[in-house]
Amino acid sequence: MARKQQFNSHQTKKGCCIEINGRGRNILLALNAVLLAILVGVVLKKEATSPLSSSTLEKIIGSKGGREEMEKKAPSTPDADLRLAHDSVINLDHGDPTMFEPFWKVMGERATVVIHGWEKMSYFSDPTNLCWFLEPEFANQVLRLHQIVNNAATDGRHIIVGVGSTQLVHAALYALASTEAHHPVSVVSAAPYYSMYSGIADFFKSGLFHWAGDAATFKGDDNFIELVCSPNNPDGATRDAVLGTHAGKRIHDMAYYWPQYSPMRGPADHDVMLFTVSKATGHAGTRIGWAVVKNNEVAQKMVKFIEMNSIGVSKDSQIRAARILKVIADGYEFPDPKSTVRFFHFGRHLLADRWQRLRQAVEASGQFSLPQFSPEFCEFFKEHAETYPGFAWVRCEGEGIQDCEAFFKTMKVLSRSGRHFGAGSNYVRVSMLDRDANFDTFIKRISSKD
Repeated sequence: MARKQQFNSHQTKKGCCIEINGRGRNILLALNAVLLAILVGVVLKKEATSPLSSSTLEKIIGSKGGREEMEKKAPSTPDADLRLAHDSVINLDHGDPTMFEPFWKVMGERATVVIHGWEKMSYFSDPTNLCWFLEPEFANQVLRLHQIVNNAATDGRHIIVGVGSTQLVHAALYALASTEAHHPVSVVSAAPYYSMYSGIADFFKSGLFHWAGDAATFKGDDNFIELVCSPNNPDGATRDAVLGTHAGKRIHDMAYYWPQYSPMRGPADHDVMLFTVSKATGHAGTRIGWAVVKNNEVAQKMVKFIEMNSIGVSKDSQIRAARILKVIADGYEFPDPKSTVRFFHFGRHLLADRWQRLRQAVEASGQFSLPQFSPEFCEFFKEHAETYPGFAWVRCEGEGIQDCEAFFKTMKVLSRSGRHFGAGSNYVRVSMLDRDANFDTFIKRISSKD
């Protein structure tokens, strides 16, 4: 009789339901617990085989608790679980910063933005601002993050938003080129320079400016604009203006001046400084950059260029970028006691691990060499820190290797030849920012190449 009382079923007009009482409820709870344990085991097994290994996670997070947090929260996606065939071509030509995906998966809803269909429909963000298409929340988060990291002087400066830093380079060249000059302004940068600079300067065939090559060998007059990238793309070196500050004008590309790549030496203080979420946070597809501009007239001209070029900048992208920057800033300003995962720590430890493995592979091969960087005191981490660039500037040293890019193709690795950077064909630039699966395969191939 007792067993019959445990499970009493009855029919209703809406269907069949089962009443569970007493011991029966306990039995089902036990069954649910068993099923849950099985499911958790499957999930953990799957996560254990994800590109971000447990050992790497522990190095990145710095604690067992942090590692467990990453393993529990990181959802699985087809991209994250990608496994390469042994003969797949790896494209490390572009600096596509997908390395940061695991961090943003952990952030989940904190980094999620919902924009309703009726929101952000106007051209205008803030008509009272010189940069009228700049979303106030994006500007606030930019200033907030710069204050936390202390990598740029922003007091009394204008913030100009652009479609990535590429549009901002165009805008700055337009703003700085003198319309009264009798010939185009020479645009220069010290080799090895970012490969896009020459194309940006010459693409429109403007009568205002033209590409004039390596700043170190420039012999023109004082009517020039020097592009200074620091830390430098492609070689990671800390740069100052080669042509000095007594003449000409300068644009400082600060895309990589963030703690995951370089020791923070204090706030950069230049007339025009360019930043981008592409390398700051990894969100290259958002296509958002910003300029910190000292001079009011230069800022006005940059805004005018963007007006004519794209009639402003996507509000949707700015809102997403603002949320991303906020998540990073919150991690340092209002740390969650239950979480040990913070963005700059994550990025720096992962890059440190990758650079260590690359140097070991290069040494084992004997065919290549890499730049060396001296540790410097980092104002952000409050300790001496190494430089871990987002690109590896690789020199082919092997006997008979004249074209390093072609040699890398024999390993089915796409790189970018040093010729595009004003250097020799014995150099290539290789991205350090790709997904784990690609990077791991690259390390295996370069280690075994002889």
